[in-house]
Formats: sequence, C-alpha cells, structure tokens
Amino acid sequence: MKLQTFTMLFILLVLIAFTAYLDSPFSFVNNEYSYMTNEQAVSQPVDGEPPLEVPVLEQRIDNVERMDGYIVETYQEYEVFYDAEGKVIKRNPTSKTETVKYWEKNE
Repeated sequence: MKLQTFTMLFILLVLIAFTAYLDSPFSFVNNEYSYMTNEQAVSQPVDGEPPLEVPVLEQRIDNVERMDGYIVETYQEYEVFYDAEGKVIKRNPTSKTETVKYWEKNE
C-alpha cells in the first residue's frame, strides 16, 4: 500500500516537472520562439502606407440650456477627415452624445 502511494506520487511529480519543462522557454518545443535578454528581437518592416483617410474624433458643443439654476451642455461627437494640408474634408456626426450639467452660480 505504501509502495503504491509512493509510486503514484512519484509519477505525479515527474509529470508536473515535465509539464513545467515543456512550458519553459528552454524546452525543445519553444526552442525557435524564445529570446534571451542579451539577444535582439527580430522584427519585420511593415510594407505599405497607412490609409490617408483616418477619422479623428472630436466633440463639439451642440446645445446649451439653462434649467432650474443649472447649465446643461450637450456635446456631439464627430468623425472629422483631414487632407494632407490639414484642411477638413468632411465631418460626420456619430451617435455618441454627452451631457454636462453644472450649477450656475448667481453673484
């Protein structure tokens, strides 16, 4: 009985050690993918140019209201497209709006 328990624990320990070895960067499985700290990582340059029309998200004030001693401002988000010179090509509103409510101080 004790020999069987010892054998099972020994086999379990060997399996855990072997699994840890396979998971380590030094195993034969990860041999091609691991790098040491003193080695440079190899990277490939990206071919191609980024797209010209990438929208920039901007928020613009859409509405200002005074309600019960508060000022309520509504902001609309827009996708803004610029050309190479920095001029606005087009401005598309998105569905996102934000509302800011703050107390109007009476002096």
